[in-house]
Amino acid sequence: MTLTHLTTASLFALSCLVTPLAVTAQENTLTPVHKIMPKQARIQIALLLDTSNSMDGLISQAKSQLWTLVNELAEGKKYGRDPIIELALYEYGNSNISVSKGYVRQVLSLTTDLDDVSEKLFALRTNGGQEYAGHVIMTSLEELEWSTDKDDMKLIIIAGNEPFTQGPVSYETACGRARRSGIIIDTIHCGDEREGIQTKWKDGAECAGGIYMTINQDEKIVHIPSPYDDEIIALNTKLNDTYYGYGAEGKRYKARQMVQDSNAAAMSPSAQLSRTKSKISSAYKNESWDLLDAYKKDGDRILEMEESALPDELKGKTEAERKIFIEEKSAERALLQTQISELSKKQRAFVTQKRKDMATTKTLDTVMVTAVRKQAKDSGFSY
Repeated sequence: MTLTHLTTASLFALSCLVTPLAVTAQENTLTPVHKIMPKQARIQIALLLDTSNSMDGLISQAKSQLWTLVNELAEGKKYGRDPIIELALYEYGNSNISVSKGYVRQVLSLTTDLDDVSEKLFALRTNGGQEYAGHVIMTSLEELEWSTDKDDMKLIIIAGNEPFTQGPVSYETACGRARRSGIIIDTIHCGDEREGIQTKWKDGAECAGGIYMTINQDEKIVHIPSPYDDEIIALNTKLNDTYYGYGAEGKRYKARQMVQDSNAAAMSPSAQLSRTKSKISSAYKNESWDLLDAYKKDGDRILEMEESALPDELKGKTEAERKIFIEEKSAERALLQTQISELSKKQRAFVTQKRKDMATTKTLDTVMVTAVRKQAKDSGFSY
C-alpha cells in the first residue's frame, strides 16, 4: 500500500515537473518566426522641362527617352531589392502659365504611375515665355513630398537653354536648399557647352552635387533595328491581353495603357521597344486598376469584390472560379514577361555592338541616362 502511494506520488510530482517543460516546448514550437525583409529604397526624380517656343526638340527627346530612363533605373538593386521609382514633372518658361506663378507649373507630383507620367509628358505643348530656372527648382523643392531617408536617391533634372540666372529666385539659393536636403541637381543645357558654362548651367549643377550636361536638342535619335524587334512588339500585344481593368476607372486606365503604347510607337521603334521592356519591370505597377497586379497585392480583396466592380470576364463566376482564372492569366503574363526579357537582352546586346561603329551623339538618351545610372551607383544601388 505504501509502495503504491509512493509510486503514485512520485509520478504526480514528476508530471508537475515535466508538464511545464512540455508546454514550454509546445509554445516555442507554435511561436511564428517572421522573416525581416530589407527595406525597399526609393529613387525620386523630378523632371523640370523648359516648354518655351524653342524647346520642341527637347520635349520630343524627353517623350522618346522616358522609358529608356525607367529601364536603366529599374535594373538597379539596393539591399537585394528592386527600387521604388517615383517621377514628377514640371514645365517652366511657357507663356500659357501665369506670370504670378513665375511661368512654372507642376504637371505631376511624385508618382509610381508610369502611364500617367507618359500621358502628361505627351500632352506638353511649347509656347513662348520667360525661363526662371531658380524659381522652378525652388518650387519643386517646396511642393514635392521628398523622402527624408538617407538611403533614398533624390534627384532634380532641369533642362533648358536660357541663362540659369534669370528670374526672381536666385539659383544659388535654390541649389543651396537642395544640397541641405540631400537632393542632387543635374542640369542639361540645350546648346553649346561653352555657352552653358557662361550662362551658369554648369555652376547650377555643381553647387548641388550634380552633373552638367549638354545636348543637341534638334538631333534625331537614331534607331538601330535588330532581328528581335518584331517578336518583342508582337509579345507586347499578347501582354496587353493579360490586363483586366476593375473598378470605376479600370476601363479608362486600360485604354490609357493602349494610348501610351501608341504614343511610344509614334515616336520611334526604339521608344516602343523601351516601353515594352519597362512594362515587364518591377517599376510598372498597376494594382489600382489591373486585376492581376491587385490580386498579387491583396488576393482576398479581389476574390471578395462586388461583382459590379469586376471586369466582364469574371462576372457570374464563383470565388473559386475567379481564383482559377486569375492564376491562369498570371502564369500566362509571367511567361510573356520572361520571353520579352530574354529577347530584350539579345536586342540590347545587338544594338550595343552596332553602336560601337557609330559616331557618338549628344542626345538625351546618351547623356542623361549615363549620368543618372552613375549617380544611382554612387547612392548605393548595384547594377
